[in-house]
Amino acid sequence: MVAYSRRLKMSFIVSLMALHIVIMVTIMHQSSSFGLFEWFSQGMAMGGMTHVNVKEPNVTTNEFGLRQNVALDNFVGRHKGDAKFKSSKSIPLTNSTSTPSKEINDDEKYKLLDGLLVSGFDEASCISRSQSHFYHKPSPHKPSQYLISKLRKYEELHRRCGPNTRAYNKDMKIIANSKQNGTHCAATTCKYIIWVPVNGLGNQIISIASSFLYALLTDRVMLVQFRKDKEGLFCEPFLNSTWLLPKDSPFWNTENVQRYQSTIEMEMNNTLNEDLPLAMFADLSFSYTFEERFFHCDHSQFLLGKIPLLFLKSSTYFVPSFFLTPIFEKELRKMFPDITSIFHHLGRYLFRPANEAWERITNFYQQYLTKANERVGLQIRVYDPNSTPHQDVMNHILNCTLENNLLPRVLGTKNTSLSTSSRKNKTNTKVVIVASLYPQYGNNLNTMYQNKSTVTGEVIEVYQPSGEGKQKFGDNKHNMKAWVEMYLLSLCDVLVTTSQSTFGYVAKGLGNSRPWILYNPVNNQTKEICEREFIVEPCHKYPPLHYCNGTTIEDISSSFHNIRHCKDFPFGVKLVNGFV
Repeated sequence: MVAYSRRLKMSFIVSLMALHIVIMVTIMHQSSSFGLFEWFSQGMAMGGMTHVNVKEPNVTTNEFGLRQNVALDNFVGRHKGDAKFKSSKSIPLTNSTSTPSKEINDDEKYKLLDGLLVSGFDEASCISRSQSHFYHKPSPHKPSQYLISKLRKYEELHRRCGPNTRAYNKDMKIIANSKQNGTHCAATTCKYIIWVPVNGLGNQIISIASSFLYALLTDRVMLVQFRKDKEGLFCEPFLNSTWLLPKDSPFWNTENVQRYQSTIEMEMNNTLNEDLPLAMFADLSFSYTFEERFFHCDHSQFLLGKIPLLFLKSSTYFVPSFFLTPIFEKELRKMFPDITSIFHHLGRYLFRPANEAWERITNFYQQYLTKANERVGLQIRVYDPNSTPHQDVMNHILNCTLENNLLPRVLGTKNTSLSTSSRKNKTNTKVVIVASLYPQYGNNLNTMYQNKSTVTGEVIEVYQPSGEGKQKFGDNKHNMKAWVEMYLLSLCDVLVTTSQSTFGYVAKGLGNSRPWILYNPVNNQTKEICEREFIVEPCHKYPPLHYCNGTTIEDISSSFHNIRHCKDFPFGVKLVNGFV
């Protein structure tokens, strides 16, 4: 019995050891892409099972205490903004052909903006989708998992109900027939928003982002009325579908579509018919009018929720209004735990430069910006050139950039020994991009720094991509230049933007850059020349004027705890963190 007991104990111990070996082999096999399986095999051959010192090749710890692969870091150089690296496909794989390494997964994650974008697109149809992450600095703002899930669900909805689908064709026929014969009660499979353009490209971009967020909140499919002036600007944002309203759609014409304003007036007067129309037009361009007065209220949203097709016209960033709407608040908090980066996420998701625009952007970047140690973007908007002398604006620019050490001062005498070849050999080069309708600003800065020594020893190079002289609405070439310059500004390390300019709003939002706000020199006695922006969100210039009960909002920033007035447009508001 004793011998039997000993044999039984020995069998039990051997079984435990065998189980331990199986588990260890399995773990090491799964880690074979890092070469761990080979290390374990060598240890077993030497008879050593315990305390095996497994060293991961080329893995070290950076200054932040994070593990990194030295070989991969040396290859990519961590120059995510370097134009020489064109595609993540150029990054070499590890010795495993079956399991991609952690670094490859991380690069793919970076390429897809931490899950904001989805894979599966034809890269040739939108080159910027696979390349833009090499040009922008990594964003500290990570999209929430809930926002990512909402975007994936929306993409599925758009594929199911977007143009050229069975649901879309059926729904649009029902709505078009109701518009012609005046019928009301008819069920549609899906609900839609048609975005209607107004004003310049900057206004249109921030209003599209606002309209898309409204589509996410209300489970609607968003379509855009893009005419010829938008050709070649943006890639399609939704996989295997289009957001373009078809050219043969009857809904390019919004005449005879019932207005939201008149509907709200009838509701307030208790004269609203129970039979609502299948299409309605809402103009949210300004809230000085009656029309947007109650758009942020629950009762308006319940009413609009019954309308299958909503035309939405806006030139503003009306996202802050959603945070005044109780039925949206919980959803918004889940999508955006950090409410100061909403446009940053939505803008990067929706607006990828199409191939023509991307070629212009990358050509300019490679020619002028790759050599820079620092890139400074100056966006100069003169609202009334007839009453604003250009020299006053120039003085404002210099005072802002020099006093805040954004640009260095020039030494008093010209350095004749500073030849072209020696300038090229300088290692500390600061490149300035000037975006303005007026070429004299770029010319003046270039003359100021050309062949001159600076107090910091930096070489300053100034480039202005265009100078149209005046804004041109509905012009494709003009819009192309504007979009290219907005995007180039978003790639800068330092940004100065003109107060109230939506052009600047787009650039700072896409690049997550907190700019210096340059104020208009006319009637500016009470303001600073420029000051640092406190948040990258665009300003909602025309917030609601009334509470939902009809009483006037005296001070919206004190009435709603996550709202603050804009620095550059005190009547307007911005979102700030700090829910209570």
